[in-house]
Amino acid sequence: MELKQRINALVSLGKFLNEIETNAIQDEIEFTLRKAKAENGWFTIENIKFALQNWADALSEENLNKWTSKYNLHSFSETSVKNPKTIAIIMAGNVPLVGFHDFLSVLITGNKVLAKLSSNDKTLLPFIAKKLVFIEPEFNNYIEFTEGRLGNFDAVIATGSNNTSRYFEYYFSKYPNIIRKNRNSVAILTGNETEEDLNLLADDIFQYFGLGCRNVSKLYVPEGYDFEKFFKAIYRWKEIIHNNKYINNYDYNKAVYLMDSFPLLDNEFLLLKEDSGFSSPIAVLFYEIYTSLSDLKNTLKTHAENLQCVVTNETIDNAVPFGKTQSPELWDYADGVDSVDFLLNLPR
Repeated sequence: MELKQRINALVSLGKFLNEIETNAIQDEIEFTLRKAKAENGWFTIENIKFALQNWADALSEENLNKWTSKYNLHSFSETSVKNPKTIAIIMAGNVPLVGFHDFLSVLITGNKVLAKLSSNDKTLLPFIAKKLVFIEPEFNNYIEFTEGRLGNFDAVIATGSNNTSRYFEYYFSKYPNIIRKNRNSVAILTGNETEEDLNLLADDIFQYFGLGCRNVSKLYVPEGYDFEKFFKAIYRWKEIIHNNKYINNYDYNKAVYLMDSFPLLDNEFLLLKEDSGFSSPIAVLFYEIYTSLSDLKNTLKTHAENLQCVVTNETIDNAVPFGKTQSPELWDYADGVDSVDFLLNLPR
């Protein structure tokens, strides 16, 4: 299958996802969404549709051409068609379709996907893969899902926690691999942010209930920062507290912190706790006060391996604009590891 053929199929898939609200197979779509929601209490219909729309927007012909243009994929295709590699992808299930970019990367390079899905997200990707095969039947020989022990693969892309990564590193050490661990995202505020900036920051914090590595879990604020503007801007997310799983976490964390006499800022749906850590619990946002922006930038550089996104208006390497953490481009790679380059350089 030629590169242009693969791109055209993915463009058609993007159009299908973009028309999902009005598609003729509405019953099948609604069944799939309800099934995915039933399998994971954190997967609301709204969040699933948000993820699908993000991928619909990403899979434009312009984006796909821009993404692939930086690689020598045309000449590589001749080799990969003759000798495609099977890439085992072990996917996380914290947010809907979190492993879709790895799935795309393998297919766009002409390799074969052997996907082991998370039990928390095992419906959406097979549904999309089915549509992709319908659009381009040749993909049928390039996509396989397995629930059993992985076997007969050439390389691995695995995403998990810090604990599971140790298992992955041991088990897959003899294979070329990309193994991802826990990461978190932070935001740097100066006090000069506009109301719109803070409104967009609220999306970075609350989308997917804060479960993604691209969700902002910590704020850096200057001395004397007034949180009133921040709390006012995030108020539109107040309905999040009506999700049973979210409110259970909010109540639990609040009780634990109060018993330990930790000082908190509380707006009745989010707890702000001053903390030097990066990974805040659900319904909690850590914050830390800085005195020097240049010192803070240096500190974040030393912790780069723990960070997925740094959201700010300030000039900083790989800064992400407010409101964009959950809408990465095709060329934005998790952990900063170029998975397409990795796949193109596998031994042939």
